[in-house]
Amino acid sequence: MTKIKVIIPAYNEEDSIGLVIKDIPNIVDEVIVVSNNSTDNTELNARNADATVLIEANRGYGYACLKGMEYIAKQSELPDILVFLDGDYSDYPEELTKLVVPIINDNIDFVIGARVKWLRETGSMTKPQIFGNWLATSLMTLFFGARYTDLGPFRAIKYKKLLALNMEDKTYGWTVEMQLKALKHNLTYTEIPVNYRNRIGVSKVSGTIKGAIFAGVKILGWIFKYSFKK
Repeated sequence: MTKIKVIIPAYNEEDSIGLVIKDIPNIVDEVIVVSNNSTDNTELNARNADATVLIEANRGYGYACLKGMEYIAKQSELPDILVFLDGDYSDYPEELTKLVVPIINDNIDFVIGARVKWLRETGSMTKPQIFGNWLATSLMTLFFGARYTDLGPFRAIKYKKLLALNMEDKTYGWTVEMQLKALKHNLTYTEIPVNYRNRIGVSKVSGTIKGAIFAGVKILGWIFKYSFKK
């Protein structure tokens, strides 16, 4: 039977984290919430929802994801598939099944939940986010012949394939690093359209000018780094 684990990076998501965990399908073996040094009740609410809770004091999306992977690596039973999901309830956790089916049935290595326009709630992505996604995926198409349309954080990947990517980004570049390295390692991949709604609370990235700028710089930095490695 396919073993699936979920990693949810979370920083001050006390109002949403319980809803996210509740909606995750029961085909998942373990939900791991990595609190990125939250100062509210995120950790308490996640534990109350029966998730495993880890604490990563270093602030950064990549730091949190790597903390979750470090925890999994020490377990006696390793997963077949690892799913990454945000803790703000903008994604629909119940759609996790749609993401893992191509891996289980068609032996695809990597699946991205694409936040397509016709399934996106009005206002759920800011104009800078939409433009940034378009620019990043267009550059990856130009430089590497990629077929990506989104850098969506809701994604599933074979665990062993993920380990081979040797992920290293600690902050905003985690998603684009994974997509670039998937190309480099010749992983088979696909995108599945997913619903997307307005998040609960304020985004720590797109909700601030500083966050949006740093995310943009980091994402473009990874793309140009890999374009010169060709």
